[in-house]
Amino acid sequence: MASSTTGTWFQTPEAYDFYASMPELFKPFAIAMACDPAGTQTQLRAVCVGYITIEKSALKQFLTRRAIVIGGPCLADDCSDEEVSLLLSTLNIKLSTGSNAPIYIETRNFNDYSRWKEAFAAAGFDYVPHLNFHVDCTDKGAMDEKLSENRKRQIKKAIKSGIEIVETQSEQEIKEWYDILLHLYKTRVKTPLFPLSFFIEFYQQGLGKYLLVKYEGKVIGGIMCPILEGRCIYEWFVCGMDTEYRNQNPSVMATYAAMEYGNAHGLARFDFMGAGKPNEPYGVREFKARFGGEEVEHGRFLCMTKPLLYKIGVFAVQILKHK
Repeated sequence: MASSTTGTWFQTPEAYDFYASMPELFKPFAIAMACDPAGTQTQLRAVCVGYITIEKSALKQFLTRRAIVIGGPCLADDCSDEEVSLLLSTLNIKLSTGSNAPIYIETRNFNDYSRWKEAFAAAGFDYVPHLNFHVDCTDKGAMDEKLSENRKRQIKKAIKSGIEIVETQSEQEIKEWYDILLHLYKTRVKTPLFPLSFFIEFYQQGLGKYLLVKYEGKVIGGIMCPILEGRCIYEWFVCGMDTEYRNQNPSVMATYAAMEYGNAHGLARFDFMGAGKPNEPYGVREFKARFGGEEVEHGRFLCMTKPLLYKIGVFAVQILKHK
């Protein structure tokens, strides 16, 4: 499956082990499909790795428990509709048993699944439009040229001001970065954020990179990036003290640092991991668009296993966001 065009870091054994190392946050799952057509060698045809969320609050767990497949399942490029439908139907059956069964199953696609849309639909997964940006990191000159003029000015200004881009060297630095991220989620994003232990665990397991933006010795921003060796670097979480450090543009520099890292280490793509729904205003999408990536719509697939609870949960989340 290493050559599959739908492969992502989030469908690797390392991702599964990462989820499994935090049972207080996740109930991980993994399903694989294989065949042996000639009776000589087993061929892996599909893999689906994800997690069911675990909440401390019993009420919140009841209303919002969900199964998430980040990146979408990893499928052999010649997978048939029948194979894909069987994989997804098996996934649904496996997850729908027990008191902690999710209200819905969602695949957050980073690659093109359009050829299998009918297979997803046959298994009860509806397509939901969702945008993303992919940046080609193979040619630094071309990558830099595609930056918006405003981004080019911001990057030059930040570099001239004396900012540093460093790979984190300690858990203390991650805590300093996390405090910035937590403030962002509390004041602007207004959705739940994983606890600090999640980010420390990622660092301890060496699953990717934390690229931090420092100014006068202080952490003012940074980005957490899983890496699929030889292929892709991902923006899972990014933040910066942009109001306090306008001349340093820490969120811009953190994002650009990941793009540069991808280019310098033979990673063909920088993946923004999502840019909102089409035809809906979304400031984050405008921010991401200025880095010159290709806008793609690979969408999401959604299977509502408990429709009534799903509607109640969506309503509750909207109320919390507008508080």
